Amino acid sequence: MTTEVKWSIDGDYFQACSCDYGCPCEFEAPPTSGFCEDVSVWRINQGSYGDVSLDGICFGVAARWPQALHLGNGTAVPYLDERATDDQRNAILQILTGQAKGVGPFEIIITTLSNVLEPQFVPFEFNENGKNSSAKMGDTASLAFEPIKNPVTGEPEGIRVIHESGFFFKEAEVVSAKEMKSSLW
Repeated sequence: MTTEVKWSIDGDYFQACSCDYGCPCEFEAPPTSGFCEDVSVWRINQGSYGDVSLDGICFGVAARWPQALHLGNGTAVPYLDERATDDQRNAILQILTGQAKGVGPFEIIITTLSNVLEPQFVPFEFNENGKNSSAKMGDTASLAFEPIKNPVTGEPEGIRVIHESGFFFKEAEVVSAKEMKSSLW
């Protein structure tokens, strides 16, 4: 009999996708251009997988779905912090691939992927700067944000979304993706 490993992560999460503002997949709507490309990155401020500390470790994913995310057939590449120990790498891969049972989007997202590429171990840059935040995963993936601007005045807007049944977030600040790159596409 196997026992489930208790795990938790508390940290910062950035996500950019190829759609218009507000990720339609989060609201059960079709992607803006008919397909979905996504780069997501997490910085774990405090976390553990069993007795393995995950504090300070980063991980991310670049993924592409040919249609809406929920229709599946996606391809993803996991990115893991090159500073992570073997135990930390294993723990994050267990969480990220949905093998570690628990609360979070990972168990759901993995069911939409038909191809998960080998993990890439890369340096992470995580720049938290409000609406102008950015992250970089080696030379293979990056994302950067800027405020959404009022189309009439050009002034920055402050937009927050509360989505009680959301699986990626319950509350988020909405910004515009200034950059989203991945070697996956």
